[in-house]
Amino acid sequence: MTKINLIATAPMGLEAVVARELKDLGYEDLRVENGRVRFTGEPIDICRTNLWLRSAGRILVNMGEFRATTFDELFEGTKALDWPEWIPEDGEFPVNGRSQKSQLTSVPACQGIVKKAVVEKMKERYGTEWFHEDGGKYVIEVTLMNDEAMLTLDTTGWGLHQRGYRKVSTEAPLRETLAASLVQLSRWRPDRPLYDPFCGSGTILIEAAMIGWNIAPGLRRSFNSEGWPLVQGELWDKAREEAFDAVKDDIPLQIAGSDIDPYAIEIASAAVKKAGFGKEIKLEVLPVAKMKPQGDYGVIITNPPYGERLGDDKEAEAAIRQFGLASLHLPTWSFFAITPTKSLEHYFTRPADKKRKLFNGRIQTDFYQYFGPLPPRK
Repeated sequence: MTKINLIATAPMGLEAVVARELKDLGYEDLRVENGRVRFTGEPIDICRTNLWLRSAGRILVNMGEFRATTFDELFEGTKALDWPEWIPEDGEFPVNGRSQKSQLTSVPACQGIVKKAVVEKMKERYGTEWFHEDGGKYVIEVTLMNDEAMLTLDTTGWGLHQRGYRKVSTEAPLRETLAASLVQLSRWRPDRPLYDPFCGSGTILIEAAMIGWNIAPGLRRSFNSEGWPLVQGELWDKAREEAFDAVKDDIPLQIAGSDIDPYAIEIASAAVKKAGFGKEIKLEVLPVAKMKPQGDYGVIITNPPYGERLGDDKEAEAAIRQFGLASLHLPTWSFFAITPTKSLEHYFTRPADKKRKLFNGRIQTDFYQYFGPLPPRK
């Protein structure tokens, strides 16, 4: 078949991180847009990108785009696309939808029109009037933006942040995809110490360890497109074998974290063991004022508590103040913190070297970046 038009969805503000990941995987001719990165590939690239992308949300097949200001235009445009190339006769094909700044404002109505159009196309190919939809899942999404319709198929299923190592989480956990992005935006490398003094359920530490050992984040889970006619099982087997061969678990890691909450450390310990880093990641119950980063030229990446997330402004402010004071005793370390709190720079007694606007769920935050000295060359 010809090249497939694919989309890696990206959280707002992290499109460049996802694009860099795709480039590192060997993909070219990328097109970065708000909330997504477009690229082309073959069926095996659906497997590889689902397994390897750390910061993306989902991998979608772009079935087609067209202008749709009326339901007739939406129906005809959808029916013109080759759905039977992807969806077999027994396939389950639910339809999700979104509409922004478009004349077709009723999302349920748009979903119904798309469903009807796909059924009509399937009737032409399979010669039947009824589809039982008891086979594999092919989630269709119709997105309307400025009267332009985009129709996609979701190859992922559960979002890519679902790595499989976290069965229980602390209150207001950091998503795995965002945690991986923070590690990639920092200067951390596997030969440097890494510490998180507000580690919560340990997500930043685990994502860093996976990066350090070059472990594909999707190795522990399954995907909707496994078993699709165009994405055969041998392609998944090949992609997984490549990923297992790429693991570098002989690299020593200096990763540790702490949290004032014993229950958080209990949850983090379980996740660390589930992820396979029980010996590599050290955890302690400690307040931030007594944090114990070991070594020089290390990196602290953290998500401090804040009132909007945990509901106690005074405690959150005190934690930020203690964090800033503790940083004064680590002159060779670099600091990275994601928070909506505007007082962080005050307690660090200097402006951040760089700030990046990011969203933690629906909360707008800043990613404060303080770059310490780089380790001397060996």
